Amino acid sequence: MNVDLHSHSSRSDGVLPPAQVAARAHAQGVDWWSLSDHDETSGLAEAAAAARELGLGFIPGVEISVTFCEQTVHVLGLNIHPEQPDLQTGLAGIRQIRFERARGIAARLQDCGIAGAYEGALRHVDNPQLIGRVHFARHLLEQGHCKSLQQAFDRYLGEGKRAFVPMRWPDLASAVAWIHAAGGKAVIAHPGRYRYTPQQFDALFDAFKAQGGEGLEVVSSGHTPAQCDRYARVARAYGFEASRGSDFHAPHIPRTELGRVPQLPDDLMPVWRDWV
Repeated sequence: MNVDLHSHSSRSDGVLPPAQVAARAHAQGVDWWSLSDHDETSGLAEAAAAARELGLGFIPGVEISVTFCEQTVHVLGLNIHPEQPDLQTGLAGIRQIRFERARGIAARLQDCGIAGAYEGALRHVDNPQLIGRVHFARHLLEQGHCKSLQQAFDRYLGEGKRAFVPMRWPDLASAVAWIHAAGGKAVIAHPGRYRYTPQQFDALFDAFKAQGGEGLEVVSSGHTPAQCDRYARVARAYGFEASRGSDFHAPHIPRTELGRVPQLPDDLMPVWRDWV
């Protein structure tokens, strides 16, 4: 069974509307799919309706930004009830933080001699509440200030660069609590992306387990085979259920295409076992 529980639409930092992401998942042979936009659930109704028409299994999700050991970590909430009040209040607070950061990025780009960056980034945003660094990167690329999105981060938007604005997201315990209040399971997304020491990773997994976190995204488009093996071992050691996701944002990026990541190891318990 082809299950992909991590993807994004234009309601956050993806480029396709939710219904088009559903259509692409179906065309790529996905059987069960989750839309998990950053800190936003407004695309889930459209996604669910499109999935029903296509005969595509759908699991409503969200990807929540948290701060742990001074770094940003993403926690997936899977099979949530999107309108649950605690979840919506928490996400609204994060969106306000994102708005304030966007204003700060624009001001720093202005100091770099790049005027009108906020308005330019808005041209690439379907949901103004979710304006983020990738939208500024698309504006910088469009205006010729860089030759690729990666170069925009390397020159301006990446950590420590001239237009980088550090963030203080909610803590890990809050995100897990919001997900559980909404009836979902909490899953640490793409752990291979975090630049932690072994001791910090142990602290992350220990805290997540203690707070009732259920899962780990073992297979992700951003993971090397060695990392998939490493996080499969972590899942076994902690008793985490395992998830699988492409982290799809846009077409024509082969490594993040929907439904194309490797299958989970056979001995791991899939996080979707009770839903599919």
